[in-house]
Amino acid sequence: MTWWMALSGGIVLLFGLLLLGVPIFVAFLILNVTGILVLLGPSGFGMFANSIFTTGTLNALAAVPLFILMGDILFRSGAIEVLLDSMDRLVGRIRGRQYVLCILLSAVLGALSGAAMAVAGLLGRSLFPTMLKRGYDRHLSAGTILAGASLDPIIPPSVLAILIATIAQISTGKLLLAGILPGILLTVMFLGYVFIRLAINPALAPDVDADDSSKVRDSIPVAILRMIPSLFIFFLVMGLVMLGVATPTEAAATGVVGSVVLAIGYRKFSWELLRESFTSAASITSLLLLVMCCAVIFSQLLTLTGAATKLAELVVEMKLSHWMMLAVLLALPFLLELMCLDSTALMFILIPIYQPILKIYGFDPIWFYTLFLVVVTVGGITPPFGYTLFALKTAAPNVPMTDIFKASWPFTWIILLGLVVMAIFPDIITFLPNLTPTR
Repeated sequence: MTWWMALSGGIVLLFGLLLLGVPIFVAFLILNVTGILVLLGPSGFGMFANSIFTTGTLNALAAVPLFILMGDILFRSGAIEVLLDSMDRLVGRIRGRQYVLCILLSAVLGALSGAAMAVAGLLGRSLFPTMLKRGYDRHLSAGTILAGASLDPIIPPSVLAILIATIAQISTGKLLLAGILPGILLTVMFLGYVFIRLAINPALAPDVDADDSSKVRDSIPVAILRMIPSLFIFFLVMGLVMLGVATPTEAAATGVVGSVVLAIGYRKFSWELLRESFTSAASITSLLLLVMCCAVIFSQLLTLTGAATKLAELVVEMKLSHWMMLAVLLALPFLLELMCLDSTALMFILIPIYQPILKIYGFDPIWFYTLFLVVVTVGGITPPFGYTLFALKTAAPNVPMTDIFKASWPFTWIILLGLVVMAIFPDIITFLPNLTPTR
């Protein structure tokens, strides 16, 4: 069997299973078992078992359940409600304040959890009805929620960034730090778009007086003081990594302890809360590890068939320019997501194929995989199959899906524009990773 037959056959089988709705880890499992039997025979299952053990015990992956646990405890402790109330006070009396609040709150939530679907669901249930009640435009309101949620996998801590770093075998700490400035850039671009829309059409938001509340007139120092505990959690997570004091796994463990202390301070801590958070984190992590183990075997099979090397040689023969190759590598996952393929599955499929190509073209892996993360993220809010779209629809069932699709497109284009800016000015991504002594 030639390498291209093995590669094309494997990918067609995998994509076919995913399109049929087969769970990701089951699709990878079927592909791997078939591949081992065809290439190695029954004796190859020893490699199968060894690969699962090696992948499942990687130290870098220990940060994944800890970050998920930390975010779950923070959501259940009432910290998110305190943040929402405090930022509501800080935004002040400006036209369109709820739009601004939505985007800024999402950025902060991204620094505490990194779960786009969770944030879209939370804001869809809590903030969205309030915005509609106060006279805010439905489409722009839904759009800001989707845009804000899209920041969460980019701004650290990000589970997707940890998975990408592990598959690509690059520094987890540096890839996490690389998302900070891109997250800030996109936040500023979202806010700029909102203010431009309001300048063109003030009717998209109610008058300042109509949108006023007693909270806005409260003192700013009180609001800042109430935010300090949650912001301290962010310092425990990323501040220690930036200072080179802790690895991402150690910082994540510290963040879990901090979130428990915060829950105690808010008088929401209970053994039931802890049990539910541990159960949720264990369930999510188990699925991720299953997918991870199966995806690593897929990568090993690619190497065994020689497909990765031959594909790299084929790319060299095409003689594409650096910018053209970058466009192709980033356009592929975006187009595949439009075909209803899961973003997590795409990471596991494409990264092993991309690795030799990056070496040939000399792309900085931190820079490239941050761009890749942004592409994977924007797929979550891109119609018709973006998972974040359906999270918002679940939280706001009375809003037609067509309205949610319409609301998402402007922010999808903004993120893609931001992607171009990051590609042209790589220091936006690489400045912090190069500056800090991450462990």
